Amino acid sequence: MRYWLMKSEPDEASIDHLAKAPHHTLPWTGVRNYQARNFMRDTMQVGDGVLFYHSSCPEPGIAGIAAVASTPYPDPTQFDKKSPYYDPKSDRETPRWTLVDVVFKKKIALIPLATLREHAELADMRVLAKGNRLSITPVTEAEWQFITKHLA
Repeated sequence: MRYWLMKSEPDEASIDHLAKAPHHTLPWTGVRNYQARNFMRDTMQVGDGVLFYHSSCPEPGIAGIAAVASTPYPDPTQFDKKSPYYDPKSDRETPRWTLVDVVFKKKIALIPLATLREHAELADMRVLAKGNRLSITPVTEAEWQFITKHLA
């Protein structure tokens, strides 16, 4: 089992949207970074743990716990000309972008970025690295255990 931190803008897809979605499941659409895509395509497995992180908002932080709920499949937004995630260079035979579905596990009191920075146990978390902009980053088992046992 692996663990991930997945960022979403809460006005687009929040932990509350996930909790209210049919079957408490949403597709993780719109990833347009190759490294993040490769994590979903090549490494994520059904059942992997997810720290659901709200980003690009007044107070960014971990807002809930989820899990990977599907194997990767083509992100349909890459083919939708009306979508902000449309990619004219992608085609259906060889899609450029993939996604996984995530399923809601629980909502938690927001763990702000500043709180994560306060704990030496989390000093090496990729989300805390200067200049990190990836929407999906791996989380070590030790980081997962610390967050879920002591902060969530």
